[in-house]
Amino acid sequence: MSESKQDKVRRLIYQSCYTGTRETDTLLCQFAKDTLSDMDETELNSYEDLLELGDPAIWGIVSGQLETPANFNTLALDRLITHVKSRQ
Repeated sequence: MSESKQDKVRRLIYQSCYTGTRETDTLLCQFAKDTLSDMDETELNSYEDLLELGDPAIWGIVSGQLETPANFNTLALDRLITHVKSRQ
């Protein structure tokens, strides 16, 4: 049985809010609450893949300290970076 979009959004919000480090939790939690329900399945899958990179990589990519791997250069990541910049 496949996961419904609503269940996937809830799961990803939870994962975003409890990643392991406070900085990344803060960064991702509000973004997830504000944005994930508006994403389509492709974007949600891209965001889920991004979460699997782990906190140090996500923080490095979003802060510009690490180059974005080509396969993670997605609309979901663009939305996250835009969200972070709008909060500064």
